[in-house]
Amino acid sequence: MYFDILMPALLFSVTLVAIFLGKRAEAKVQSTLEERTFGNKETALFIVMIVAAVSVVTFIPNMAILAFFLFSYVSLLFTVSYTYSDMRPKRAILYCGLFIAASALAAIASLLGVVPPDVQPYALTAFTCLAACSLGVLVHIQRRSRPTHKWYVAALSPALFLLLFIFFNGTQLWFPYLLDVYGLLFAILIIIYLSPMFNWKILFAYAAAITVMDIILVWGPGHLMIQAANTLTSMNLPVLVWFPNVPPLFSSEGILILHGLGLGDLFFSGSLSFQTLKKFGTKTTVISLAAIAISFGLFELMLMNPELADILPIKALPATLPILLGWLPVIGARLLISRRQQPKPESAAPLAQQWTLPQN
Repeated sequence: MYFDILMPALLFSVTLVAIFLGKRAEAKVQSTLEERTFGNKETALFIVMIVAAVSVVTFIPNMAILAFFLFSYVSLLFTVSYTYSDMRPKRAILYCGLFIAASALAAIASLLGVVPPDVQPYALTAFTCLAACSLGVLVHIQRRSRPTHKWYVAALSPALFLLLFIFFNGTQLWFPYLLDVYGLLFAILIIIYLSPMFNWKILFAYAAAITVMDIILVWGPGHLMIQAANTLTSMNLPVLVWFPNVPPLFSSEGILILHGLGLGDLFFSGSLSFQTLKKFGTKTTVISLAAIAISFGLFELMLMNPELADILPIKALPATLPILLGWLPVIGARLLISRRQQPKPESAAPLAQQWTLPQN
């Protein structure tokens, strides 16, 4: 019987890192978002937008899809970077040094022939310029006495992403390595920025609606979610992360990369866990995340073994279903325990006793 432990472990660890980072960054994120949260109407609109995007993605020209997603990624990177661009000189050295090193490594990879020969000079020039700009930003920050938000600091991260995508897209360096790095990065950033928008009361309605929607789009007529994932994957956009099976499965071509996990599924796990952390604390959150990972692993086991996969409508997994089925029992038990631990109200004293005056 085939099984996998890497993807459930990845779901657990990435979500755990994201929600604790999100908890630390919540105050700053909320100030950026002006402390807004989703109500019933906003949550319904959010789900409708997801359904609409998945439904029409296969009918939109690829260039339009590519432009939309690249704009979304660049906007996310710029927004997060700008939020934290008021860094002090010591952090600026580390931050800008990271971009200088990444640009230098990309330029070296270009020289080594990772990119096609006809674009090699352009790639070398672009990454050299980015390294020079990063160095210039670092020097400028060191001269500033007061830390303030700076657009030129925020521009470094989207510039590096765009250059890497333009020159390395379609190479072995992009898939699966850089694609997975950016996929996990975007998943963490989405969890940090969007999870605080929900609240505990609206969470259950959101979880139920998004799961039903996912089941319909994956297992329903047309299998729209699968078609959309295939379309976006063919353009090498970081909408899914791909990892080999552990224990490994081999073929004549080497280790098989079999399993893909969508950023939306990571966000769903993160939004549930973030609100659990706020409501019940670390212990319940870790237990619920472990249950989510186990549930996901069991559904994955069904997909990997033909005798079990025949139970499913098609050989595809709406990942929100195992995530919800792993989270709900733990939260249900925790709510029951909390209700039983609530102190019972003391019985009121008789009215006559309450108003009896002392005798002389």
